[in-house]
Amino acid sequence: MIKVGIIGLGYWGPKLARNFNDLPEADLAWVCDLDQNRLDHITSLYPGVRATRDYRELLASDVEAVYIATPVHSHYRLALAALRAGKHVLVEKPLAACVDQAGEIIAEGNRQSRVVMVGHTFVYNPAVAAMREIIASGQLGEIYYINGTRVNLGLFQPDINVAWDLAPHDISILLFVLNMEPVAASARGGVFVQRKKGLHDVAYLSLIFPNGIMADIRVSWLDPCKIRRYTVVGSMKMLVYDDVEPENKIMIYDKGVEIPPYSDTEEQFHLSYRTGDGVPYPISWAEPLRVQCQHFLDCIKEGTEPRSSGRVGLQVIRILESAQHSLLNGGSKEIVGESRGFCAYRSRREVGAQCKDLCLREPVWL
Repeated sequence: MIKVGIIGLGYWGPKLARNFNDLPEADLAWVCDLDQNRLDHITSLYPGVRATRDYRELLASDVEAVYIATPVHSHYRLALAALRAGKHVLVEKPLAACVDQAGEIIAEGNRQSRVVMVGHTFVYNPAVAAMREIIASGQLGEIYYINGTRVNLGLFQPDINVAWDLAPHDISILLFVLNMEPVAASARGGVFVQRKKGLHDVAYLSLIFPNGIMADIRVSWLDPCKIRRYTVVGSMKMLVYDDVEPENKIMIYDKGVEIPPYSDTEEQFHLSYRTGDGVPYPISWAEPLRVQCQHFLDCIKEGTEPRSSGRVGLQVIRILESAQHSLLNGGSKEIVGESRGFCAYRSRREVGAQCKDLCLREPVWL
């Protein structure tokens, strides 16, 4: 059994504790949080678990693997500390607040020969795995474009905008199902609620992939309905993935448009439309978070690279940095991979001291 420790018992922490407690290969040994009430709650559920308010006590213990589920500004410092203590680490998304920090975490993992994994939970969703299989099989034909929507009322974050909070899910999904990285990104959005902080609560991201596939993502904390929906349009068929749908999460539609092989006159030119019915795609369901936690343990035991490795986490942050630059510069088209010094906390060129203070100070995640 692999001894596991969890740092951060906010939204995800209790769910992680439940899963690691239930997995036969895991021994949930330690939990850490600054809030004593949260610690008391977890130890009441799992009496054998040791609790502390000091993450250094957890890292000094004999735990082998650490899940870091704290705010983004603390990921860099905590991940490096855990790796230097000889622990395997799984960090909640995004891996860090900027490309430079993510690169340091990955490099330290390589030096310590430890697994570095990111909590991109949706790539462990059986419906997303099915979407990848369907696209790879070619049954949709040539992929034209993808549209994704991830909106709800809340949860507003106090320190990062909605793109850094929600879009990592969608970017990781796109990287996984298309098996390629976009070459360009642009973004636009609005600041309506947290105006003094300048934090966007609505954002529209556009990504362009090497073969011309266009992907549009809408994320929002300010919407009356909870929507988690993807539409994939191909030359032969179309796919809809609805994560909120309780049963048929993936539907494949035999719909499309074809141009006639030839026409002598403009009057003879008529597009041919296919309007077939939707067919549900069978999925064997499993809780994505459970699959992710099991995968973390398997990678530790087998010494394999995780599906959501640190390398993938770095790709996601590279795309987010480009989108952030565009978001703050009128929606300009940005080449992915050209570092411009932007991070989750606006721009290091504008508030460099604040970024350094947030990410390098002793971690506080209340």
